[in-house]
Amino acid sequence: MHATAPERSTATDRHPPPRYSGVLAHPTSFPGGHGIGDLGAGTTAFMEWLAEARQTRWQVLPLGPTGFGDSPYQSFSAFAGNPLLVSLDSLVEDGLLGPHDLEGAQFPVEHVDFGAVIPWKLERLRRAAARLRSGAAPALYDALRVWSDEHAAWLDDYALFMALKAAHGGASWLEWEPALRLREPQALAAARERLADEIDAQRFMQFAFSRQWRIVRERANELGLQIIGDVPIFVALDSADVWANRALFQLDADGHPTAVAGVPPDYFSATGQLWGNPLYDWDALAADGYRWWIARLRAVFELVDIARVDHFRGFEAYWSVPAGERTAVNGAWQPGPGVGVFDAITAALPRSEIIAEDLGVITPAVDALRRELGFPGMAVLQFAFGSGPENLYLPHNLEHRTVIYTGTHDNDTTLGWWATLDDATRQHVTTYLRSDGSDIAWDLLYAAWSSVAETAIAPLQDILRLGGEARMNLPGRAWGNWAWRMHPNALQPDLAAALADMTGLYGR
Repeated sequence: MHATAPERSTATDRHPPPRYSGVLAHPTSFPGGHGIGDLGAGTTAFMEWLAEARQTRWQVLPLGPTGFGDSPYQSFSAFAGNPLLVSLDSLVEDGLLGPHDLEGAQFPVEHVDFGAVIPWKLERLRRAAARLRSGAAPALYDALRVWSDEHAAWLDDYALFMALKAAHGGASWLEWEPALRLREPQALAAARERLADEIDAQRFMQFAFSRQWRIVRERANELGLQIIGDVPIFVALDSADVWANRALFQLDADGHPTAVAGVPPDYFSATGQLWGNPLYDWDALAADGYRWWIARLRAVFELVDIARVDHFRGFEAYWSVPAGERTAVNGAWQPGPGVGVFDAITAALPRSEIIAEDLGVITPAVDALRRELGFPGMAVLQFAFGSGPENLYLPHNLEHRTVIYTGTHDNDTTLGWWATLDDATRQHVTTYLRSDGSDIAWDLLYAAWSSVAETAIAPLQDILRLGGEARMNLPGRAWGNWAWRMHPNALQPDLAAALADMTGLYGR
């Protein structure tokens, strides 16, 4: 007798699970004539190239105004947009700047010189704001007033905070005079009057960002792209968020943190990582129904379709380090809010879609929390090799509800990573991928795209086969990060066609 094959489901009663793919690229990395990528023609061209390449997701880094070290993860506000992303060319079209305002810009093409770009660009944004106040575009001014009223809950504090920072030479709010540091009403009222022009300029910058990003998002959605945003779990100490909401953080009476964030010692660091961000007072947040977190995520979903929540494990338990410690060694695990904060968020924002960043050493409790919430987790192929077939990031160990990356903004590019591998790990890679390593960046792309993971993402640098010189961030290095920019002619049609072919081959 011959065994007969079991009957297979037909197309009418069986459907494969959805599969997506996309590219990680921050707008600052796009080409443009003013020293930094912006929300103008460079972003539009990138999105149209993604659509040609049959991609359906575009992932960005946090979009807030950058602070210490130009890091998007150290922002002056969890609600505001980065004014450096505002397209000056679009402001020319609005009649708020003239072509002469943009003359004399001499910036490098291959990287962002933040020290030169920031003062040059902010000065022109202030010019545009002044012209709007003087009546250059009456309809736009009316739209600004309406938008400002709609966003007053965070905008008023942020605009005043930034105006005060400028008046104090950029100093942290903890260094301001006590009346302003502690937000005494009379001192705040006097500051609003004294700094009215700069406050108006800050409002205008946020309006311009919001208006231009709305156009970007509408175009992305027209092209079939969903935008994945990024939500850092912690906020910067020197931020409008902490200054205006001290009761929601673990601070003393003067506003200084009593404990700060980090991660404990591990295989990679004998002293752990001391991040220094203030920690939340989760009891105070819970007593308020997590209103601040709901407002934060509502603002995020005004900008993006999907939110990646960074350091998800901190919602189960976070590493608390007493303020003043020089390392993270003497910290302790403290319980996070668990499902409570996400129940509140999903009740208020029922269609919110979240990805949990669950990289690193993850406990069963953290994994159980993610599964209870139904969030997909993350896997990174650069972490998959060299430790045997049980490695959970290897494609054969993935589950469908996963977002797989060749690497992230914190990794070296695949080519840079490949150049530093030891012989044993390199042998594991080539054997597993059945590759000779001659096109390793795209070998990892094929591994990610062919996997069972629901979504596959690659940094733009890997799509372009770039080396370590194009790395976006080196964790632990305070300066010199976030500056990479794409060459103006990098996105060629044949590259889009190759990516489209691979995407079609694997049903993404």
